[in-house]
Amino acid sequence: MIGTVPGSVRERLIDAANELFYAYGLRAVSVDKVIERAGTTKVTFYRHFHSKDELVVAYLEGRAAAERDGMGAAIAHADGDVDEALRLIADHTGTAACTAGFRGCPFINAAAEYPDPETAVRKTVDAHRAWCKGAYEQLVAPLDLPDPAAVADDLMLLRDGVMVAGYLGDPTTVGASFLRSCRAVIRGGAHADALR
Repeated sequence: MIGTVPGSVRERLIDAANELFYAYGLRAVSVDKVIERAGTTKVTFYRHFHSKDELVVAYLEGRAAAERDGMGAAIAHADGDVDEALRLIADHTGTAACTAGFRGCPFINAAAEYPDPETAVRKTVDAHRAWCKGAYEQLVAPLDLPDPAAVADDLMLLRDGVMVAGYLGDPTTVGASFLRSCRAVIRGGAHADALR
């Protein structure tokens, strides 16, 4: 440990938590297991995190940043083509669901383990979900839909469903199903006024 940059110890702890929390669950993994996996000590852990919940928040923030980067890259690469952006997002989601060890959405999983909306963990989950909904709303904005916020809500519902389907169903079909469903929601959103 001598000569180690303090940030690298923090990153090792977060990396260990990322691996263990996602594979086994937040409540099932003790601080001691994270410390052991990171190859550090309890004293060092508490220099970087005041509590396990603080580590859980850091883990979720890292997952949120990765998801934002991926979704942002898909939207940027599509350069205003909504269908292309959705295709890229669906492809990525389908690929993720097919990876070994896929356990669904870490945010849905965290919300199930931390039901109290006042905890820092749930606030982190809620902030990321609000960002995702906003990203979907921004994505469909060029389509000039009658109610883009409702379409974004529907796309979030599909996103949640695909995360569960990738874990419980056939992961090889989730990407294509997600894309078909997103297209249907957008078509329905475009004709929402006619259905009222």
